[in-house]
Amino acid sequence: MTRFTGMLSLAALAATLLAGSALADTADKKIALSNNYAGNSWRQAMLRSWDKVTKPAVQAGIVAAADPFTTAENQVTEQAAQIQNLVLQGYNAIVLNAASPDALNGAVKEACDAGVIVVSFDGIVTEPCAWRIAVDFKTMGKDEITYLKDKLPNGGNVLEIRGLAGVFVDDEISKGIHEGATENPQFKIVGSVHGDWDQAKAQAAVAGILPSLPDDIVAVVTQGGDGYGAAQAFKAAGRKMPIIVMGNRQDELAWWKEQKDANGYETYSASIAPGVSTLAFWVAQQILDGKEVPKDLVVPFLRIDQAGLEKALETTEKGGVANVEYTAEDAQKVVDAAKK
Repeated sequence: MTRFTGMLSLAALAATLLAGSALADTADKKIALSNNYAGNSWRQAMLRSWDKVTKPAVQAGIVAAADPFTTAENQVTEQAAQIQNLVLQGYNAIVLNAASPDALNGAVKEACDAGVIVVSFDGIVTEPCAWRIAVDFKTMGKDEITYLKDKLPNGGNVLEIRGLAGVFVDDEISKGIHEGATENPQFKIVGSVHGDWDQAKAQAAVAGILPSLPDDIVAVVTQGGDGYGAAQAFKAAGRKMPIIVMGNRQDELAWWKEQKDANGYETYSASIAPGVSTLAFWVAQQILDGKEVPKDLVVPFLRIDQAGLEKALETTEKGGVANVEYTAEDAQKVVDAAKK
């Protein structure tokens, strides 16, 4: 490639990335990603999506920088210090996946007061100065019980696998699950463990609690990144395989397909797409460009049903997560929908 054609390619890329939007005046703006945790496949996919979308945007001159930062531990104090450092380093916007919905509010408010845009996603914050991008996690949890009601009208004993303790997402999905169980008392949640959205940890947690649970577990409700681990724990214990709600991880989808082919096993899978980080990037870019953006934006969760399993598995990389990435035009559509 010559230098001239390379310049043309970047120009074309800029036009593509900003399709449907006015040409941005953010070429000198720096955006940072503050991420509180990277210890599972969803978070790794989220970071890959960030790089996949933001690196070309930087090359095309849409923004000056889009740097990702992940704390070593899921600790509020560490992430608060990280946010403060990003402000001192001169970032104009911080895209934030937060360790807590409220414990970071002080650091977020300091950033806002310093003129820094803060856009939280997935793990959102409640500080009013920040923007929030989330799916309706409570509905996502409640939908699991709704699905089971249709498949198992007589109900039965259910095991709950939760995510990372203290994180907004974990709390909301669990609230939805328990609300669904209250409205459908034929289902009894007989045990609850934290799997940290990680297959190995979920397998160990389920293996640890299974001996204390009734033999007739009819279903396992989950949050994502734990379905395959749960299946392995039930198999190792010689237990009858329950309906396990999956979370869009490739290993879960592959196991589900094996069971479907072998014995007609039925379930469904749902999660927020890791690529939501790229939506947050474009929202931050639009705010920096002076666009009017509502403080709360909602995106649908990515659901895979029985009929769509094979197609989803084909497009999900081994060890990865079913995913979608967002363009500037996609972000504009989400913003327009919120305004309505």
